[in-house]
Amino acid sequence: MAAALLLIMWQGLLPGLLCVCLGFVATRWLSPHLGRLMRMRDGAAPQLAATLVALLPLVLAALALPRTRGLIIDAPGQYRELLAFMASTVLELRDKLPPDIASQLPEGAADIQRAIANYLASKAGTLATTGRAWLGGLLFAFVGLLVGVLAAARPPVRHLKPLAAQLHERVRHFGETFRQIVVAQFWIALFNTSLTAIFLLVLLPLWDSRLPYTMALILLTFVAGLVPIVGNLICNGVLTLVGLSVSPGVALACLVFLVGIHKAEYFINAKVIGHRTHMGVWELLSVMFVMEAVFGPAGLVAAPLFYAYLKQELQAGGWV
Repeated sequence: MAAALLLIMWQGLLPGLLCVCLGFVATRWLSPHLGRLMRMRDGAAPQLAATLVALLPLVLAALALPRTRGLIIDAPGQYRELLAFMASTVLELRDKLPPDIASQLPEGAADIQRAIANYLASKAGTLATTGRAWLGGLLFAFVGLLVGVLAAARPPVRHLKPLAAQLHERVRHFGETFRQIVVAQFWIALFNTSLTAIFLLVLLPLWDSRLPYTMALILLTFVAGLVPIVGNLICNGVLTLVGLSVSPGVALACLVFLVGIHKAEYFINAKVIGHRTHMGVWELLSVMFVMEAVFGPAGLVAAPLFYAYLKQELQAGGWV
């Protein structure tokens, strides 16, 4: 399992792994509900559930593609423009702030502004070549979903050989960890994204204020929301900085709103994820920083899942 997980991270197959687990969990959850609802014979309900879970992304894509084709295909370009926009906002920080506040900035602040702007511009440059990788990740994700639903629909094997039994036990632990962490984090990210969309699309226009790159910011909020703790900090920083490009008042409104909803997220995280997996915040942050240093942004996403799985295996063996 350790070798398989390292291989997945090394080859960039994390979206596929997450969708394998998602397809498996969704099919196993839907199957008994369909069986009771339609009074189907044994074996038919899992197959129907697998078919529905596999076809649902295709149906949603067919319905939404005319409206979201540009957003999906051109996503790397949009985020490249967003990073360049943020870099220019950082460089113009003194002009954006009120004069009495801008005058209080130390002389070295200009050097810090240039360093941050250069960092953002370098990240924007790397996004210029990620279009093909983005579409490849979507393909891996769908193939992983198919693998997950097919694995969930297969009939159970009664008598397993020793190696197969051990692998089955490891996969069961990993699937349970995924269900505890990723599914809960998905609903937290969806909650966060819904409130952010209401704020950006409804509340700010009522005050005659609109942020640029609104749809890209909403999508970023959902993706970053899948990463505990650090994702909230990323959302706070990006939205506040983009709000500052409009006016200091809009930036302050963004910051107050985001801090408010993220406080609710911290409570949910502590109750749902921390209680179920017995992970402390310091543990999670330490593992996330190490994984990010080794594997990049994918390590941030994988760290909570992999660490919780490792801890569950150690607890099952009586080590911790």
